[in-house]
Amino acid sequence: MSIVLINASQNLDEMINEKFKNATSWFIDGIFAEIPLTQNVGIPWVLIVLILGALYFTLYFRFVNITEFFTAIKVVRGNFEHLENPNPGEEIVEIKEDKSGPVKVVEGEGEVSHFQALTAAISATVGLGNIAGVAIALGIGGPGATFWMILIGLLGMSSKFVECTLGVKYREVNAEGTIFGGPMYYLKKGLKEKGFQKLGRFLAIIFAIMCIGGSFGGGNMFQVNQAFKLFEHVTGGTESIFHERGWIFGLIMAIMVGTVIIGGIRKIARVTDKIVPFMVITYILAVIVILGINYQEIPDAFQSIWNGAFNPQGIIGGFVGVLIQGFKRAAFSNEAGIGSASIAHSAVRTKYPASEGLVALLEPFIDTVIVCTMTALVLIITNVITPNMALNDEEGVLLTAQALESGISWFPYLLSFAVILFAFSSMISWSYYGYQAWSYLFGRGKKTEYAYKILFCIFTIIGAAATLGAVTDFSDAMIFAMLIPNMIGLFILSPKVAEELKRYRKLIASKI
Repeated sequence: MSIVLINASQNLDEMINEKFKNATSWFIDGIFAEIPLTQNVGIPWVLIVLILGALYFTLYFRFVNITEFFTAIKVVRGNFEHLENPNPGEEIVEIKEDKSGPVKVVEGEGEVSHFQALTAAISATVGLGNIAGVAIALGIGGPGATFWMILIGLLGMSSKFVECTLGVKYREVNAEGTIFGGPMYYLKKGLKEKGFQKLGRFLAIIFAIMCIGGSFGGGNMFQVNQAFKLFEHVTGGTESIFHERGWIFGLIMAIMVGTVIIGGIRKIARVTDKIVPFMVITYILAVIVILGINYQEIPDAFQSIWNGAFNPQGIIGGFVGVLIQGFKRAAFSNEAGIGSASIAHSAVRTKYPASEGLVALLEPFIDTVIVCTMTALVLIITNVITPNMALNDEEGVLLTAQALESGISWFPYLLSFAVILFAFSSMISWSYYGYQAWSYLFGRGKKTEYAYKILFCIFTIIGAAATLGAVTDFSDAMIFAMLIPNMIGLFILSPKVAEELKRYRKLIASKI
């Protein structure tokens, strides 16, 4: 009977994937349409927009990603807390009517600290791409791909600064003190200030729809699915007691996720500010052990990265391998330019939007420049990657596990634990992103809130048990589609961000 049920489930899944793919192929093909670089290689236009946008913001704000780096660290450490309003929320900018009643638009209120906002956002971006995406990139482009990863990470810091500053500037607070923010609000309100009211409303709605779809797919089903695949592998593969029982893993994850997300951003932040440092430090320590064992190989690894960065294989690997495979899978991605992280950063306790924008620019540095680079070094030193390897996400994770196993035999179990934490933290943060978009479209009542969160947990169980196929492709496309309205808003509202940065710099200079 069980074999019949499994076969029926597989046939049903194949049928659903085929029907879904046929119905949505136009959308997926449009988002990932490629601009040819060579006769055989192209790059999706959305990634070109992200790269050029990041370069523009870096130049427009005069390399804020570098000049304000240490200021950002000081803000996270709380060095400038004395500059904040001692009576948060006393300056009411606007009172407006919402579906849920009167809403204050204020300066100075918030739900989480700078550090908690940073960890909540990082938890959504540090994930499987820092493990699988790097292996895929090196397989396509060789060691030189690492150089381009670092470059894209550094440029992305500027995009993250812009969108998260706007997220705080245009956020709203309801009567209970709950923060609502993100691209939906700065598109609607910011573009209205610029005289583009109808365009702002339209773009905000489009962003919200795409964000909800992305939260169910790339931010939920894909994360739990890949975590289960590695968990199944380290517990015996086809011999594992969990083989063909992904729903059990999914149910456990759904219970854990549900327990956290019911409490809102305060509960999420209290969890992520403990999990994120722990999981990142745990993973980095494992990598450092391997690097320490092979310390004599490190100079040669850096040399191969530099030498390979400027040959055709390195360039193709960096842009196509990293940006398509890593960024597309929403795991390597620092999501700079997508707009999602600004939702988490909007909840920070601050009166000065630029302060949180500076904090946010640390995200790409942590998840791309540090974590991805260390993963690349381990893969290069242990020689588990050979040129022109065609890898998928699951194979990328297993190769990284193989690299760690070369140092200490039980490290793959540690990696499995880290991946589960990566997936869990990504899921709880993306649930918050999706709910914020959901509440923007359907209101802020308790019924709509619980409806979304229950649906999110149901999709967690489905994601662990199913072969995702075209559904994941569609959800990835929705996440990338978020950049279209977001980038339009960022370009138009850049002068507002410049004003906020000037204001904060002046404050620091006058009161330190």
